[in-house]
Formats: sequence, structure tokens, C-alpha cells
Amino acid sequence: MAASKNASKKTPKKAGKNAPDPITVSVVQHRLVGVVDEMGEAMLRTSFSQILNSSRDFSTAITDAKGQLVAQAEYIPVHVGAMPSSVISTIEAFGDDIHPGDIFMLNDPYFGGSHLPDLTACLPVFEDGKLLFWAVNRAHHSDIGGATYGAYNASATEIWQEGLRVPPIRLYQNGEAREDIVRMMRVNVRHPRDFLGDLAAQIGSVRLGERRLLEFVDDLGAETVAGSLERILDAAEAETRAIISGWKDGVYKGVGMLDDDGRGNDDIAIRATVTIKGSDMTVDLTESAPQVTSFLNSAWANTRSGVAMALTYLLDPEVTKNDGTMRPVKILVKQGTIVMPDDWAPVTMSTSHCAQEIIEAIVTALAPACRDRAMAGWGKRLRIALKGQDPRNGKDFIWHMFHARPGAGASPGGDGWHNSGEWHSAGGLKFGSVEVAEVRFPFFFKKHEFRPNSGGDGRYVGGVGGDLEMVVETEKPCVANTAGDGVRHGPCGMAGGEAGKPHHYVMRAPGKRPHVLATKHEGIPVPPGTVFEVHAAGGGGWGDPKKRTEEERHKDRQDGFVTTRTPKRTSKRPATRTGRA
Repeated sequence: MAASKNASKKTPKKAGKNAPDPITVSVVQHRLVGVVDEMGEAMLRTSFSQILNSSRDFSTAITDAKGQLVAQAEYIPVHVGAMPSSVISTIEAFGDDIHPGDIFMLNDPYFGGSHLPDLTACLPVFEDGKLLFWAVNRAHHSDIGGATYGAYNASATEIWQEGLRVPPIRLYQNGEAREDIVRMMRVNVRHPRDFLGDLAAQIGSVRLGERRLLEFVDDLGAETVAGSLERILDAAEAETRAIISGWKDGVYKGVGMLDDDGRGNDDIAIRATVTIKGSDMTVDLTESAPQVTSFLNSAWANTRSGVAMALTYLLDPEVTKNDGTMRPVKILVKQGTIVMPDDWAPVTMSTSHCAQEIIEAIVTALAPACRDRAMAGWGKRLRIALKGQDPRNGKDFIWHMFHARPGAGASPGGDGWHNSGEWHSAGGLKFGSVEVAEVRFPFFFKKHEFRPNSGGDGRYVGGVGGDLEMVVETEKPCVANTAGDGVRHGPCGMAGGEAGKPHHYVMRAPGKRPHVLATKHEGIPVPPGTVFEVHAAGGGGWGDPKKRTEEERHKDRQDGFVTTRTPKRTSKRPATRTGRA
């Protein structure tokens, strides 16, 4: 039976006599954005681990007292769409037992989290005893316990094998940390120093958010600020409805395809049927594949985030993005499917893979309705994590590879971005400096450059992926695991554009023949001197390749993005339109 997870269909209210004027509402909106941006800067400057202070795998946001997203910083989109669910789960868990000085935390995907490595800190902001806001920080920790370092356990058949589950808990009370909780978490992770340092950075981030929010509440008054929040949400809804109402009414279908589930089953489909009627949108994901016994499943908060990202990518850049944006949308899911699994299912790859395929299914479905907005597919995530000992200091390390990113899909307005990342992060994840990585870890990067000819051809071409060669310079063997997708299905083309080249990852151990890395594998022995060779996917192309000008093609060759061109790599998953309302 399909479950309707409605993103609230609500008609904007008319402003009352005492409602804040539009200028005041705009001031409040921009002050909120300034606060979340400052929260993010604090996180960048104080976090311990490379995954946060270099790759920026975190997000900051503010919700109103009910958990409705009102402001977000521009970090990781897949985080932001799920963060309101974390606040709502916290409110449901604690009810009226929420007080000044509290800070709550969770990571459980079945209580508003996305996957276990992402810890979310939620701080309630009070003014004169009244709850006004929540300051929220979600950050990906390099380890969260479980059977496999780094949490990406390709062998997991249930969520308990992926790491420590944390439902909504009170981490701080009366402004002080609950040391019993901290001790419990410390002994459940492999690198407690980095873990506790990153957690402290999250706490500092939300506390900074609290201070800044109270400062501008003091400037403008609590009543004015509270009244402005609903106007901000209403404005986002009105802008979104105005755009949707310009699309063709109808029923549209699209598919996003995962290569495999790591258990021998290929072509795991996420199917979207999208209905446009006036300014309303229904996204039906009930025909998606059954849940799998590996870490690909997506719990509700992450599934909602995938839908939110797909819609966001079809809107104008100037449209305000908050929970008002999602009010025109109803989401239908079916319990027991990969997008709504039972609450024991493993989910670690959901953020970078299920969410990505949800986006692709919806965007390809809606391409006939809004052809001038639908971009081509982006490359997928294929992550390598290494655990070993640094011979320079004798310390153990865990390293997550964020270098050699895939290319972005082309859009109706231009070429895709090069080496920019996946659809779920939209360029928000950074790969950082290879020189810094060499200082912090026992690696030598022989190559880190663009991968020519990887972007799909079209009127506008897909961004090229990255090429990388990295030597492991340890004295003792390391262990690696992989968690990824996109070696069989390249990023889809759009509007006649060609698909991008898929990933190709190779490992060359000394004295052994090179072999292609499996995408979902753990416990891979890595002898000293091993070379990892990465050829990241290119983005899909948009439009008829014959319409690309010779001047543009000359520049492609001149810049080194194209050396040869083998045409006719068209998308295998064209969007189909199946009816009109």
C-alpha cells in the first residue's frame, strides 16, 4: 500500500494588518542567510578532520519552532532537504521537555537522519521563554563505529552493522555536556580525537547561530521576526507554484538506474511517475525496486531530500529555497521499497546514490514538461576509503578520497562544470589540495588532472571528470573499501545529448597485474607501493551535438577537454510521457 508523505499543500495566507512589511521580511530573510553562512564558516575553521575542513561535507540551517526550514547555507544539498526531519523527530521525542541550554543530537536514518556518519546537532533558540528557532548543523564524521572503518560497509545486511545508531538524545543540558553520553560515543569510534573535535566544532557552530539569532531578534523584536518567518515560507511557495503552473499538465515517467546492489543483482531501478496539475506536483515512487540487502536503501528523510533537490534544480536560481518550496509537492512511497525500506535495512550509500537516482528519475520525467530547465545527468560517487599507519609518525589514519570528481551534466543554458562532483552535492563537496593531502597522509599524487573526452557530446557538452594516480607510501599494508556506482550506467544525456563516460577505477599492486576495482567491496588488501588509478565519469550532454558551433569545438580541443570524439553515446533511459491530465 502506498504511503502519502505530503510535503504540505498550502495556499499562502494573506498578510494581516499587523504583518511585517515586505522590506522587513526581506531584512529578516537576509539576516537568517547571514547567520547560516557564519555558522558554516565557523565549522570550516574549527573542525579537525579533512572530510570537513577540506572537503566541506557538512551543512548548516535554521528552522522555525515547528521544524520548517527557513534558511540554509550553500554546502551539501542532500543534507539540507533532510535536516527538517531531524528537528521534527527531536520535537516528537521530547515534546515539552525542551529548554534553553539544551542541544540535541541524532544520526539515525529512521529518526530523521540520512545515514549514520552524518551526525546532526539541533539547538533550540528561546527568547523570553518562547521557542523561536532551531539552529542545526549536520556533519559527516570519518568514522562512526560499526564493522567497517568509515561506516561504508559493503557487507552490511542490516543497519546495526553500519555503525552506532543515535536516535534523538539530549547531548547538552543547562549548557553543559552530558559526559556519560560523550563517554559512550568516544568508545564506539576508531578515532575519538577527530570525532570529539568535529563534534565540538558542530556545537560551536550551533551556539554561534543561537547568539546571532538572538542579536537580530533583539534588534527587530521577537514578534516581527516570528511574523516574518511565515511570510518567507509563503513567498517561496508562491514563487514555486508560479513556475510549476507554467509547465504542461500531464503524467510523466522517468527512471534512475543503479548498476547493482553488490549482491549479484544488476540494474536496480528507481521509478518516478510525476503528475503536474496546475501548480501542484505529485511524485509517485511506489514502482521503485524492492529494498535490497545492501547499503543502497534510502530512509524517508533522504528520499524527501532527493525529491527536494530534483525540484530545486528545475527552479530559477533566484527562487528562495526553504520548506515553502516543497508545499506544492506530494510524495508517494511504498513501504518495503528501496526508497522506503523497513527500519532495519542498511542505508549508508543512500545519500550519494539513491538520492542521485531519485533526482535523475524526476528530472528525466519532467524534461518534456519543462524542456528549457532539465539538465543532463551528473557523474555518480565512487568512493575509496583507506585505513593504515603513517610511517612518519606511527599514527593510524582513515582517509576518504574526494579527489578526481565526476563532471556535471550540461544544461539548456551551457556546458557542464568540470570535475565538480555529483548531483546530490552539486559542487558542494570540495576535493581540496593534493599537496595538503600529501602532508597529512602517506600518499604521493603522480597525477591529478582533467579526463579528456569523458563529457557527453551535445549542443552543450557535459563537464569532464578527473584523472588521478596516487601511490600509497606506507611501510605496512593498508586496507581499502569501496562504495560507489556508475561504472555501467554513465550519466544520462538530455534533449538528444549523449551520455557521459562512466567511471573506471584500477588498482595496481606491486608485482601483480592491474585489476578493475569493484564498486561495493570491503577488506581489500593494499600493499605498500600500490597505485590507485581513477578515471572519473563525465557529465551528460544536452541537445543535438550537430548544433554545437565549430568555434566551441575548437575551444574544447584547445582547452584539452576533447582530443577525439566518438559520437552516438546516447542516453539509455529517455524520459517518456504517458498522458495528459
